[in-house]
Amino acid sequence: MALAARSSESEKLPSRSLAVIAIGVAVALLYWARLFFITFASAVAIAFILEPFVALLMRVRFPRNLASFVVCSAALLVVYLLGMGAYAQISDLLDELPAYSQRIGVLADEARARLEQVEKRTSELLMPSREKQPQPAAPEAPPSRKSRRKVAEPPAPPPIQEVRVLPERTPLVDYLYSRLGSFYQILLLISFVPFLVYFMLSWRDHIHRSFLQFFSGEDRLVAAKSLQGIADMVRGFVVGNFVLGLMLAAASSAAFWRLGLPYYTLIGPLSGFLSLVPYVGLPLALVPPMFFALTVFGKISEYLLVIAVVTVLHVFTLNLLYPKLVGSRVHLNPLVVTVALMVWGFLWDAAGLVLAIPLTAGMKAVCDNVKGLRPLGKFLGD
Repeated sequence: MALAARSSESEKLPSRSLAVIAIGVAVALLYWARLFFITFASAVAIAFILEPFVALLMRVRFPRNLASFVVCSAALLVVYLLGMGAYAQISDLLDELPAYSQRIGVLADEARARLEQVEKRTSELLMPSREKQPQPAAPEAPPSRKSRRKVAEPPAPPPIQEVRVLPERTPLVDYLYSRLGSFYQILLLISFVPFLVYFMLSWRDHIHRSFLQFFSGEDRLVAAKSLQGIADMVRGFVVGNFVLGLMLAAASSAAFWRLGLPYYTLIGPLSGFLSLVPYVGLPLALVPPMFFALTVFGKISEYLLVIAVVTVLHVFTLNLLYPKLVGSRVHLNPLVVTVALMVWGFLWDAAGLVLAIPLTAGMKAVCDNVKGLRPLGKFLGD
């Protein structure tokens, strides 16, 4: 018995070592090829958002290929119109940027002056001023004989050679030059997103059937359940967050228009969708309206009103609407969510914070349907 136990333990050690090596290789691959994986995951999320519209057209006798083409074309048209509207708003903002920077500079000078006054008053209270007694001025020394002598005129300086100073590049230009290759790669991968979304929608049934062909017997049933669980979870999470973002964008735009903020059609959607970022959503949602409030508001009560409006919308959405639309689909405990945000944020930066929850929930869906991984699924669950 003892020999059998030792032999089983010795057999488990290589498998555990291989598992650790596989996890390390997977993490390195996710970090090294993050642009590819972020692009693919974004295309999957967009495909889940558009899938209900494709299914709606298929109910009225549209073939899947044609329905996918119509839906993708309509989505590109909507993105184009939204981009043109945002471009017009940003162009007007750039024209008024000198006035904004001047106003912000004035506010910064006023704040600095107030801080100096507070510092001066504090120093006067803590350290009483001492009157300095005037010191007698030292008598001037009589001019020496050497100084009375006439100083010889210096020789004429040699002709100055012409020196051309080349203009130095600004830090912004240096940053753009250093990141030019990365920007090119990002734009190149973004150009593939429409094609990926179209093929994911039009070839959905074929991909599903072909994927199940890799398994046989009971494993095929487990793979089908896992795939269905991932699809249901991701669809509910992505569509629910998108609907919440639209609701927050509309409510924020209306509130900012009522408060008299400029460019409310631009800062409303920005604040609404930023509010959905886990943990840091509220501070991020406050940045756009507070920046534009600096140029039109002068009272502290007006700034507090903007903060109160954004906070109320954020708390109402995340505590009442989010659990009903999204929370019922994702069953992750808070500790796992926090760790997932840290890990995926480290691997994929800002995109990792957005995609961390659906990726982790997809892993949990797989663990729940695989017999050997069910304990890990329970650990990840709420």
